[in-house]
Amino acid sequence: MMRFKSILTALVLIGAAGNLYAVTLEIANQKLAVRYDDAAQTFTVTERSTGLTFLTDAKLEGAASVTDGRIVVTQAGGSTTLELRGDQPFVFVTPELTNASSSETDTRAIVPLTFALDLAKPAAELRTMGTAGLTAPDKNPGSYLFLTCAEPATRRGVVAGWVTQDRASGVLFSEVKDGRVNIKAQLDYGHLLIPAGNSATLETLAIGLFDDARIGEELYADLIKKQYDIQLRPRSAVYCSWYSDKNGLAGDEKSTVELATFVAKELKPFGLGVVQIDDEWQDGPKVNGPRRGFDRVRPDGPYPNGMAPVAEAVEKEGLTFGLWWLPFGRNYQDPEYKDRQDWFVKRDNGKPYDTDWGGTCLDLTHPEVQKQLAHIARLYRAWGVKYYKMDGLWTGAACEQIYVNDAYKDDHFGNNRPFHDPAVTNIESFRNGLKLLRKSAGDDVFFSGCCVAQNMREMCAIGLVDSMRVGPDYNADGIGIKTGPLRGSRLYFMNGRVWWNDPDPAILRVSGNAMGVAPVSLDEARLGASWVAVSGQFFLISDWLPDLPAERTDVLKRTMSSHDAVARPVDYFENAMPTTWLVTAAGDTVRRDVIGVFNWEGSELMVGHTPARLGLAPAQKYLAFDFWANAPLQNFGENFNCAVPAKSCRVIAVRADDGHPVLVSTSRHVTQGIIDVTAEKWDQGCLSATSSVVGGDSYELRIAGMEGWKCVSAEVSAEDQGAGVTVEVLPAEAGWLRVKIQSKTARAVNWRVNCQTV
Repeated sequence: MMRFKSILTALVLIGAAGNLYAVTLEIANQKLAVRYDDAAQTFTVTERSTGLTFLTDAKLEGAASVTDGRIVVTQAGGSTTLELRGDQPFVFVTPELTNASSSETDTRAIVPLTFALDLAKPAAELRTMGTAGLTAPDKNPGSYLFLTCAEPATRRGVVAGWVTQDRASGVLFSEVKDGRVNIKAQLDYGHLLIPAGNSATLETLAIGLFDDARIGEELYADLIKKQYDIQLRPRSAVYCSWYSDKNGLAGDEKSTVELATFVAKELKPFGLGVVQIDDEWQDGPKVNGPRRGFDRVRPDGPYPNGMAPVAEAVEKEGLTFGLWWLPFGRNYQDPEYKDRQDWFVKRDNGKPYDTDWGGTCLDLTHPEVQKQLAHIARLYRAWGVKYYKMDGLWTGAACEQIYVNDAYKDDHFGNNRPFHDPAVTNIESFRNGLKLLRKSAGDDVFFSGCCVAQNMREMCAIGLVDSMRVGPDYNADGIGIKTGPLRGSRLYFMNGRVWWNDPDPAILRVSGNAMGVAPVSLDEARLGASWVAVSGQFFLISDWLPDLPAERTDVLKRTMSSHDAVARPVDYFENAMPTTWLVTAAGDTVRRDVIGVFNWEGSELMVGHTPARLGLAPAQKYLAFDFWANAPLQNFGENFNCAVPAKSCRVIAVRADDGHPVLVSTSRHVTQGIIDVTAEKWDQGCLSATSSVVGGDSYELRIAGMEGWKCVSAEVSAEDQGAGVTVEVLPAEAGWLRVKIQSKTARAVNWRVNCQTV
């Protein structure tokens, strides 16, 4: 039930002549109060628990009324609705644009709202976080979709973001004026045509104040998830052929089958489930980018027998076959389009809308274009493709490639003539194209988008793709293994809510290739792979797997599986590249926490945090185990301190000391129990749980809190014993117990360790 109130306060002041000086309209819920001042024609938002009015000077310039619990401000040229939804900690702002003229209007961009922030702190002490990263408020160049302004020391801050992007690309800008942070909300439509006498409802902006702005960003992403009813398809780790140091680009039929055979035997049990072929499989001439004959293979290329036999071979190994393509761009000079020039978007000057590398933008509102797209999407599915990697998506919105795009850049959005269907905006055309592909491909196909760094208008694919590359190609910005994690950290709150963040492949290779992907040390291999595993993002690998040394293959085995726990960067508002993450899984019988500390630089890193700052309960003694060092750490209480060598990481499982033995770590995965252990229980000297083990993989329990206790026995259930599962107590460090479990087959093993006091 909606628990908000609407209050209308009038006649605040009356002059001698009976003139009305001020009228204030208010709506409120448990968290926020929104007030509109008719005299100033501005609205404010106040946090009710503290009384802080954190949003001010939001000019709307119109007469207001309260209707159905909403404040509606009627303005020249439209209206704006201010709304509170239940007890949501956001105010929702939805403008409407009215064409009162006698002819059609064409809106390319509009600024429906500007406002000032008051966090009771000087602007110099605040930072903004957006797609451009962490900056001072007066240095932020503009952010697509969202913008957060927070105080780093407390994380208290305001989150503003576009909840909808159905017809426009939403952008937010910040500046400092008169000592305060000011925010400008902008909508870029390309072309929004409104017939005479008609109105158009614009996109909805949400704004809220949070004690921890990271939580605010997560709640904002939840709003988007609810708005679009997003149900992400399950993910597994993916092999992508593109960067491979051997059999790269698209590989070939023989190498792909060889790879699938190897993966099925060695890596599938650890989470690798997709073999995806990249560019250069398709037919057609190379003009301004890749070949664009996406409905056929190259007769003289790497797959002369077609994709269907390869897909079948991959599927026989129990794997999913994936294929790269560029759905929305073609080559207008290609002979097959000689008599189809009306298929292409036209620039303002009437020429085909050709873009760098992406090619010529298809007019996705044209019925014949729609038929071709539907045909190709169905064709791939008939070949056996169940994972579509879709590149160059910006072409679907008819905009420029501005690679590498993080900060807002003027891409002259709308520098095209209206589409075949002029009532459709650029963003609407793009979204409709993705909807058509989904309808044609079927619900069992995983859609991987690539990539927002080509033009951030691709953020408008939210709700229509399962994963999205959130950064450019590996090392495209010259920062090597940091390229993907840098962007994945900024957008961490979107992962698992609006899509799976794809940071591009982790690199583990020991030899380079012609594409300039250099080999990495073992520490660097662990660094990149562990970051993806800890942050819970989309895991891809593009090394030639059969040739990896055993120690590198083992890194993959310990990192490829994905967790569904909560992962947050601790120093999100302090460092442009966060160093510390906390993963927390609290849904089972016990709470499990893992701290990941990542050093991307060339010198030693020292970090120090209180438990509360990390996200752990204070006033506790914590037991800790370092996964890659395979060793316990000294217990800590008031402070967690950690030294990390250059270009390496430490992944540390921690448990509160409960005064009896507890399971701190396991050997299966860097999350050390989060993905593999359930139903842990301590009962009168018996520690028990269920562990999901991989067949043939030696599995180790690391149990702490053994001071004052000794292990009497370690055993597995009778059913497990009957299946050949063995258990062995190993030598261990003081205060710790190590138990090895081995099973020839993958199974859930029920184990118990019986202890008694010393």
